[in-house]
Amino acid sequence: MEKTAIKIDHVYKEYRLGAIGGGTLRGDLQSWMARIRGKEDPNSKIGTDASMHNGDRFLALDDVSFSVKQGEAVGIIGHNGAGKSTLLKLRSRVTAPTKGTISYNGRIASMLEVGTGFHPELTGRENVYMNGAILGMTKAEIDKKFDQIVEFAEMEEFIDTPVKRYSSGMYVKLAFSVAAHLDSEIMVMDEVLAVGDMKFQQKCLGRMGDAANSEGRTVLYVSHNMNTIRQLCTRCIVLDHGHLIFDGETEKAIEIYMDRSRDLSCKKSYVDYVRPSWLTRDEVRIISAEYVQKGNCTFNKTERIRIKFEVVYQKKVDNLGLRFEILNAVDTPVATSITMLPLNVSDETQTFEIEYSIENLVEGEYKSFYTFFCKNEFGNNRDVDNVPGLQIVVDDNDTRDHIDWKSTHWGNVRLPAGVLLEENDV
Repeated sequence: MEKTAIKIDHVYKEYRLGAIGGGTLRGDLQSWMARIRGKEDPNSKIGTDASMHNGDRFLALDDVSFSVKQGEAVGIIGHNGAGKSTLLKLRSRVTAPTKGTISYNGRIASMLEVGTGFHPELTGRENVYMNGAILGMTKAEIDKKFDQIVEFAEMEEFIDTPVKRYSSGMYVKLAFSVAAHLDSEIMVMDEVLAVGDMKFQQKCLGRMGDAANSEGRTVLYVSHNMNTIRQLCTRCIVLDHGHLIFDGETEKAIEIYMDRSRDLSCKKSYVDYVRPSWLTRDEVRIISAEYVQKGNCTFNKTERIRIKFEVVYQKKVDNLGLRFEILNAVDTPVATSITMLPLNVSDETQTFEIEYSIENLVEGEYKSFYTFFCKNEFGNNRDVDNVPGLQIVVDDNDTRDHIDWKSTHWGNVRLPAGVLLEENDV
């Protein structure tokens, strides 16, 4: 019989918004007496119902229940604010549930933030010992595994350097390595691979996979990277505004998550869109984009996508180009089209239409981005505006050769068939 490693039973977690307490003992006593007597809180904000308190509180988790068997690798996905990190913090005993019970069997290795427990003034070596002790390792255990920890983190050269001089990537490498080498039955990971480079991410995924498959350890993994969720997890939980809405097969969980976050409109306005912090230039601003003569965003692959752009030019612009980027459902770029616009204008709004071919895209749902850029006299590009584009749904599955296309393994672009050369052509 499989042993249950984690059990979450009807868990609620409530947080209070804004300041906690009235700031003075007198104010807190006034509020307490008002609640006891059923009167309005004299320190409450004007316009709020003091008898309900709902205006100052929210449920980060609302009646969440599930169990995880020993040796399972379970992913937890959802939008920002869905309750993923809160759930892991409860599981790691960083904070306590407002209501409900959490039980577990075994020691926990938690990695919730980059460099948790590291002291910037101490060296990497000293932090390995301190962080290991925080996680529950004895000095003898750390001594025994120290060389393995340093080798896995690829930090031999910098281990005696104060960690305040480490990059964020070096931080996460060493911190993950300490947690990964704890002899724990349960590993709890929250976006710990977001900082590491691609090579180290694959190394960490391999380590977590070995922990679950070969060592029988239980893994709880939160990430917005659906590719790593697919690679590591055999089961996935979807959270939405504190509610558990799905618990089951990984691909189905990803599909539900994507369905809830998609926007199938055929027109977008960017008048109130807040640009990324790195985009401070304002020569060009796109006002809107819409599909021409199209009431939805679904296309047969034989159709051409025709988009009408409305753009305002706030300064004189030369050598303006538009980069139309297509991404798959997990935000991996699959195609890009670049169009140079023969416009040399200033202080006016213009509209123009551009057509794109999608004949090589396989069936599926895609995201897009529109990036306007300027090319200088040296041929270098400088982005001047960047916005999320309209969704693209390709509904015509290519059945050439009666092959069921597997985009997860083969990609989203199908190239034409190779040409078999005759003997005299070789």
